[in-house]
Amino acid sequence: MIRFDRVSVTYDGAPSPSVQGVDLEIPEGELTLLVGPSGVGKSTLLGTVSGLVPHFTGGTLRGRVTVAGRDTRTHRPRELADVVGTVGQDPQAHFVTDVVEDELAYGMESLGLPPAVMRRRVEETLDLLGLNELRERPIATLSGGQQQRVAIGSVLTTHPKVLVLDEPTSALDPAAAEEVLAVLQRLVHDLGTTVLMAEHRLERVVQYADRVLLLPARGAAPVLGSPADVMAVSPVHPPVVSLGRLAGWSPLPLSVRDARRQAAPLLHRLPPTLTPAPPAFEAPGSAIPASPALDAPGAAIPAPPAFEARGSAIPAPPALEARGSAIPAPPAFEARGSGGGAPRNGAAPGLLSRLLRRTPGTPEPAEPAAGTPAGDPARTRNLGLRRARADVLRGIDLTVAPGETIALMGRNGAGKSTLLSTLVGTLAPTTGEVTVGGRTPHRTPPQEMVRHVGLVPQEPRDLLYADTVAAECAAADADAGATPGSCRALVSELLPGVPDDTHPRDLSEGQRLALALALVLTGRPALLLLDEPTRGLDYAAKARLVEILRGLAADGHSIVLATHDVELAAELAHRVVILAGGEVVADGPTAEVVVSSPAFAPQVAKVLAPGHWLTVGQVAEALGTEPPR
Repeated sequence: MIRFDRVSVTYDGAPSPSVQGVDLEIPEGELTLLVGPSGVGKSTLLGTVSGLVPHFTGGTLRGRVTVAGRDTRTHRPRELADVVGTVGQDPQAHFVTDVVEDELAYGMESLGLPPAVMRRRVEETLDLLGLNELRERPIATLSGGQQQRVAIGSVLTTHPKVLVLDEPTSALDPAAAEEVLAVLQRLVHDLGTTVLMAEHRLERVVQYADRVLLLPARGAAPVLGSPADVMAVSPVHPPVVSLGRLAGWSPLPLSVRDARRQAAPLLHRLPPTLTPAPPAFEAPGSAIPASPALDAPGAAIPAPPAFEARGSAIPAPPALEARGSAIPAPPAFEARGSGGGAPRNGAAPGLLSRLLRRTPGTPEPAEPAAGTPAGDPARTRNLGLRRARADVLRGIDLTVAPGETIALMGRNGAGKSTLLSTLVGTLAPTTGEVTVGGRTPHRTPPQEMVRHVGLVPQEPRDLLYADTVAAECAAADADAGATPGSCRALVSELLPGVPDDTHPRDLSEGQRLALALALVLTGRPALLLLDEPTRGLDYAAKARLVEILRGLAADGHSIVLATHDVELAAELAHRVVILAGGEVVADGPTAEVVVSSPAFAPQVAKVLAPGHWLTVGQVAEALGTEPPR
């Protein structure tokens, strides 16, 4: 169905090909999973199948790609539309219409299908992807995950022979991801559809793949084989494979079910009881008690590695500005201004923390409002918010302690991003109150608010407007009043090997997110908010992100992240708050909350249940060995 014949792609001005040496065939009716580290050319390879590379992106394509016998060099994307359906990393760039139902019908209308066929397929797709309640909703009002399902649905309605999907589950909650993957399996098994899919969250998808195509490095020859064979040599692999490598299992498991069948000897080697839950928080150098939700009286819950206050040579986070957006920036998003970190109170600073220390003459943060408890970076009381006559948030009581990392979890549309928006001041609550650093965010001038809170949004391009990575970093240093080179040091930590003259638009989605994170981290606000921070990141980049955020928490910075990444929550969060229908339905220590939830438990917890093991690192530490790389 898809034939690559000695394919290489070189973009204009690039010193070397993005992909090269691709000479293989993907047969009809198979799901092939494309894997590899960030920036190795996965999106480029997918683009050659749809014709977007080189017809839309430019560059030079050598060799030949044929899809159902059509040569993509001579057939433009519109001439392949009846054969190939494509969903890219950014669902918003995919939409043509304003309403969900219209978007699902648009592709069929472009192909001239009869109205009766269009109506039937729209209804089928609404049911398949759980979109029926959203059919008349404006797309702009949907959450990121809901938008991703609409983008996938708009491709499915045309019944293409080939589906090309770039990170299709990255913004979906675990249940929605399972639904989408079940639909893809049905298309492959029942209709013979050929699926080529790139995905970083391998724990969700690798067990569904017929074959895996690995791009080990930029410009390196690809490796194609069975999932088990490729995972045995792949530099990127899910936690269950890491656990299998640690335990010496053969064959390597690809799913929780496979791993549980081999887990009995490992369970006998592990200690029967684990260390107690982590103690209540104290800000470094202070005696401020943690939120009550952090205490787990009488529980024998293990302390994941993320609970350790590791001294780190890693910087602190920033303030924010809605850069490059045509939408008027609400208070906390305007000029990032000068950042101001949480008080250090004598804690030993890391190397990059010292590097990012305020320059002389930078204004000191104003005193907190009278009556506000000292040391609480953020607090909400009975917070409620209504939008379009619907309650988006109801009765939210949340306290964020200094040095605490909280993971907000829940299904798509549960209110996670909305809660972050109220904390940063872009949305005003309908009822209740919000305070951040002793201030009411939506009533505080932006120049003052940005010293206390910074947000990394779901769409990193909202923060990127310069022509090069170096220019972005220089602007971030100037905005934050940081020592020149501070932002670039962070970029090097998160994105090793990215040249200064690289244009942000030439970065992959994961690389752009890492760059946006570095820009925000440069300003050092006491409270850092992250909305889906691992979307598009490979495992190595995620590990680097975890170490940076741990260092920030150890320095007293508070972190609240909205995420569907259960592995990230297990590795990093001290506390998990689960939202449903705009309300808090669970709030407690990570091990206690996620292990009791089938939807939000990480792979290791499922394999080694009923123990409270969350990560491969915990298991390796208990066994006295190093975790596999």
